[in-house]
Amino acid sequence: MSTHDLYTIPAGLSTWNVEMAGASRFTWEYDDGRDRMLALYQKGKDKQWDSTKRIDWDLEVDPYNVLGIPDETIAIYGTPLWERMSEQMRKDVRLHGAAWQFSQFLHGEQGAMICSAKIVETVPDLDSKFYAATQTMDEARHAETYARFLQEKVGLAYPINEHLKSLLDSTLSDSRWDMPYLGMQVLIEGLALAAFGVMRDITTKPLPKQILAYVMQDEARHVAFGRMALRDHYRGLTEVERREREDFVIEGCYLMRDRLRGRETWETLGLSPAEVAEAMEATDRSDYLRAFRSLLFSRIVPCVKDIGLWSPRLQEAYAEMGVLEMAGQSLDTLMRQDEDIADKLDTARFAQEESERHAEVSETITLGAES
Repeated sequence: MSTHDLYTIPAGLSTWNVEMAGASRFTWEYDDGRDRMLALYQKGKDKQWDSTKRIDWDLEVDPYNVLGIPDETIAIYGTPLWERMSEQMRKDVRLHGAAWQFSQFLHGEQGAMICSAKIVETVPDLDSKFYAATQTMDEARHAETYARFLQEKVGLAYPINEHLKSLLDSTLSDSRWDMPYLGMQVLIEGLALAAFGVMRDITTKPLPKQILAYVMQDEARHVAFGRMALRDHYRGLTEVERREREDFVIEGCYLMRDRLRGRETWETLGLSPAEVAEAMEATDRSDYLRAFRSLLFSRIVPCVKDIGLWSPRLQEAYAEMGVLEMAGQSLDTLMRQDEDIADKLDTARFAQEESERHAEVSETITLGAES
């Protein structure tokens, strides 16, 4: 089945062309680079994994209850609109909400793959090219994983959200080599990491938990890569150059915030224009989604501060969004937690498989003895 058959609304042409600018940069300096960057590159090589083997695809998924989380997390829960819905319509709301969320994860991962490939092409130093090459493979694996999850387990998909598409367009069409880092590693990856983390921690279903935990283990390295490269480069920016990057960050953060509203899901469900407006008002008022949006900036805000973009103007924008307090988050602690959770999940899963194998062997021996 073609992916286009799964889309709830037409996705347009089968490809989307973004005109790129800038130079492809070769370097003839092959001496050792920065120790921390090369250590990250080694880790990127060591941590490669195969989604067909590491993830247990035999686990069942209920498309109408993908994450196994309470209805209280749905923006319209408890509103008159929710109360008027039939049980089948409520099931469709759950299905479309999950399909939309994982579809945006999928499109974002393809965007990350293309951005990291562009970093390999345009970044001037070899150690960054080395690491970005491992990230390109990571992102390909993530896109493969989310595509399989949507195709085999959910059975429904959404085209790329207009706000995510706009940020990717701005990121890829800019000729400056640091912009794919800033747009992808800091903004898109930072928001995705936080979204993955919230869903990983609240889901009660083993398959999405595996996928989210293993993807996050990789993404923790990617954000570290962006921080390391941009922190070094941004120390030498002029005031004009710094202001241009801050303008990009502010606009990108507003795009990321608005992306989360998911208007297209309500329109696709067949609600009337008045009901769509009612759903959007509920989305903007939802205490859960307000807290969720705030948590989504827990990776972006401290990262932006860490790389040296922290003018009063930028802080004012974050205060207006209600996320300025996230500047106090420890990125290093969050990243270590992401890696530990994936390792513990592996340990528990393989211990269970080993126990099951021992039980099977013991049962076979007992049956053989009895016969």
